[in-house]
Amino acid sequence: MKIWYGFVYMMLKIFYGLLHPVRVIGREHIPEGAAVICGNHTSLADPVFLVFGLRIRKNVQAMAKIELIRIPVIGFVLKKAGVFGVDRGNNDVGAIKHAFKVLKEGGRLMMFPEGTRVKSGEKKRIKTGAAMFSVKTSTVILPVYISPKRGIFKRTLVVFGEAYHPVCESTKATQEDYQVIVDDLMERIFALGRKHET
Repeated sequence: MKIWYGFVYMMLKIFYGLLHPVRVIGREHIPEGAAVICGNHTSLADPVFLVFGLRIRKNVQAMAKIELIRIPVIGFVLKKAGVFGVDRGNNDVGAIKHAFKVLKEGGRLMMFPEGTRVKSGEKKRIKTGAAMFSVKTSTVILPVYISPKRGIFKRTLVVFGEAYHPVCESTKATQEDYQVIVDDLMERIFALGRKHET
């Protein structure tokens, strides 16, 4: 997988990174071990900007909608590079098990808790998967803000916040506990944007 990850990274960097470079703040906050890496989601390019922010040595596996994985050729390459599909319309046990496996083996899992692209100012109920994976594996969450301000040859801002262990009030976490955690997570992400956007 690392070879394919490196190959896809370099291809994106050559053909995409030149037109859309990134400006990264807080790279020192990226943990060495397992982490659930979560960003805001305003465009299809967000995963690319986040990966550029991590750099090639900090390889990550990403959870993506199953439709992407089903695209001929592209889906094959994405799977080889560590992207795995989740059927959002059903309880995808296979994807859930894979995500747990990634974290338990010390890997990094990239997710977008909003679940879909969200326009600025739009309100959506945040998906709780990131909280569940973090709490059940005792893994840190790394909040990342990705600026929606884009332009050719203009740097896109990517801000890594401090990794943290979410606090769960219950001894056995409920769906409501997870919802509180992800709502707090998104507030942390947007706070990074308010602090660093110019």
